[in-house]
Amino acid sequence: MIVDNFLSCRILVVGDIMLDHYVRGSVQRVSPEAPALVLQIQDEHWAIGGAGNVAANIASLGGAAILLGLVGCDPAGAMLKEMNLNRNPRVDARLYCQPGFNTIEKTRFLAQDRHLLRADRESLIISDEAEQGIITEIRKAAAECSAMVISDYAKGVITPKVVKTVIEVAEQWGIPVIADPKQPDFSYYKGCSVLTPNRKELAAASGREADSEEGIAAGIATALEQFAAPILLTRSEQGISLFRPGKSPVHEPARAQLVRDVSGAGDTVVAAFSLALAAGESMPKAMTIANIAASVAVTKSGTAMVTAEELAGALLIEAEPSRRDKKLGTLALAYARREAWRREGLTVGFTNGCFDILHPGHVKLLKAAKSQCDRLVVGLNTDASVRRLKGPERPIQAEGSRAVVIAALDTVDMVMLFDDDTPMELIQVLRPDVILKGADYTVDSVVGGAFVRAYGGKVVLVDLEADQSTTGVIARAQAARMPHNEAVH
Repeated sequence: MIVDNFLSCRILVVGDIMLDHYVRGSVQRVSPEAPALVLQIQDEHWAIGGAGNVAANIASLGGAAILLGLVGCDPAGAMLKEMNLNRNPRVDARLYCQPGFNTIEKTRFLAQDRHLLRADRESLIISDEAEQGIITEIRKAAAECSAMVISDYAKGVITPKVVKTVIEVAEQWGIPVIADPKQPDFSYYKGCSVLTPNRKELAAASGREADSEEGIAAGIATALEQFAAPILLTRSEQGISLFRPGKSPVHEPARAQLVRDVSGAGDTVVAAFSLALAAGESMPKAMTIANIAASVAVTKSGTAMVTAEELAGALLIEAEPSRRDKKLGTLALAYARREAWRREGLTVGFTNGCFDILHPGHVKLLKAAKSQCDRLVVGLNTDASVRRLKGPERPIQAEGSRAVVIAALDTVDMVMLFDDDTPMELIQVLRPDVILKGADYTVDSVVGGAFVRAYGGKVVLVDLEADQSTTGVIARAQAARMPHNEAVH
């Protein structure tokens, strides 16, 4: 699954870093002093915004990020450094501290999830020294990365020199540049690989209203003249569209069923899209992945991050029916399902084997295993793993065929292939409530048994069907093919 490939991707994010401050409460009355609502504060918290949120989403989705930006030598800047930027091992924050610069801080006042007011603190002037420091870091960091992101919020960091440097370095290393724009002329970013504006930004750059298909078409024509490269347009409730010079546009509808807050959803799109491109996906496929990630982001309140597990689960829901019906999954997808089952309060069981030729003994084992849990996951040895365990003549059936047969059983809820000699990695990821094996094992000899028991799980041994084994089935089949006298002697 594509989410698994994010683990090997590191993205360089350059842009305006912000501190998002959320003040939540309830409104019960109007102030007697002025015609203003009175917010009874119940809680408040701080989050990383702007380019920092892009980097945080990249890390949350399983990738790694190098974050370059500017903060002030002030309490807000110190708070940013002490937050997840420094605590997250997958974000390498290289922040330039400029004296006299006010760290960008946005304070949002909310009643439940309804925005009442936003108050901003900011200064928009970057010093020559800070600009040169960021440029130097861009040249140093690009060699470690498989893609670059320009996260422009028009707060001073993304200067023409910074953009020029990013483009030059990206060409040197042969990596894509994804630019999230704020300038009113998209030619400012010309030379980047792809631009990711929203409708408001498209309207500002083109001078055309972008609230209708006709307006968007006219605006995109102007934008493509300015930028001369692909444009990924986020369209809020209308979905997302990819426009490429000389090619037909590709449109996708919005996928979110429940929208709580769109804050930061654009950052999630940029993060998922850049990771997908870095992982080798085409732009249309990367757009689909970004759109699905955004559908998860908008169900959360505030500037929220989307996890790899959440994206894997959402991708599963979007997968074609034939894939879902076969119950086959990758490691990330299995984890997503496991977490969904956990939230539903369902117990998860795990068993494993080669299941080379399905026989009554297997059926009895799986039926007995399912009686011990709500959801049963089967770990299935790959062909290479079977050969190491059983010899070069095995398996009789290829891993794909074996997986389809096992997945067809009503007692099985998911099938996972594993290439190691043991399923220990699967067990560590899934953390099943119960491991089930045949009674030819002992509790102490079951792989993963000690691990599961350590967190309160259990190992259950299931009685086996007498005289039923794949080895026996193969031996009987071979004997049946022999001439009668050879079989006797």
